[in-house]
Amino acid sequence: MVSYDEMYAHVERHVDALKTNKTGDERETYAEVFDRQTLMVLYDYMTRGHIDMIHYPVSTGKEGNVFYATDEDGEGVAVKIFRTSTSTFKRVSKYIEGDPRFKGLTGNRRKLIYAWTNKEFRNLDRYCEAGIPVPEPIAFRKNVLLMEYIGDETGPAPQLKDVAMDDPTAMYDDVVSFIIDGYRDAHLVHGDLSEYNILVWDGEPIMIDCGQAMTADHFNAKEFLMRDIGNINRFFRNRGADIIDPETILAETLKPADDDDVEESEEDYEEEEEDE
Repeated sequence: MVSYDEMYAHVERHVDALKTNKTGDERETYAEVFDRQTLMVLYDYMTRGHIDMIHYPVSTGKEGNVFYATDEDGEGVAVKIFRTSTSTFKRVSKYIEGDPRFKGLTGNRRKLIYAWTNKEFRNLDRYCEAGIPVPEPIAFRKNVLLMEYIGDETGPAPQLKDVAMDDPTAMYDDVVSFIIDGYRDAHLVHGDLSEYNILVWDGEPIMIDCGQAMTADHFNAKEFLMRDIGNINRFFRNRGADIIDPETILAETLKPADDDDVEESEEDYEEEEEDE
């Protein structure tokens, strides 16, 4: 049986981010992200060939960090590591309060974060199935999610907020379709949609950070839906796009469709893991 020290040495050789010079704050952050349990998960992915090398950090979010990695074939992959700290637990709590999928987990920090990772994987999968542009999910285990990397070897795709748009109205229409089609076809509400959670690659918007997305039948779904609409209208209005009235978007989103008898509620995420 491989010892922890051997696992750590193997992972350290394959994670460039662990070897770079860092300030005190950076060292503390990386110690939090690459804790013992996470290193064991990464080791497992490396021995399976899902990951060969983790190269550099792409983003530092409120709940976790995303890294650019390559698999055994040299193909790019995004590795999202959710922190299991108390602060992360508190931030995600507002999105799970009253959600029956998390029943019994609200007092268990680590299990809740594992369930949150599972939730983002399945939300991405639902969006993909509905044809919504999001990173394709690959696998998840505990607090580590593997998904399609949006960008190239030189760096990630830029956030919408940093993109100069030739036709803001066309881009706006595409993003509004994320809201409408996401609700009608994936039966999900993103819940935190803004210029920070949309990437632009080859001129096309791609929605990211879908962990907090909730099913359309969630008791808070309409409130978060209106917030998504408000955020997108605010941003694109400032960029000179032709804005659609929020009530019109809401009415189109909530309009009954032929397939609305599809079951919207999701399975309990408590114990499931996907790693193949």
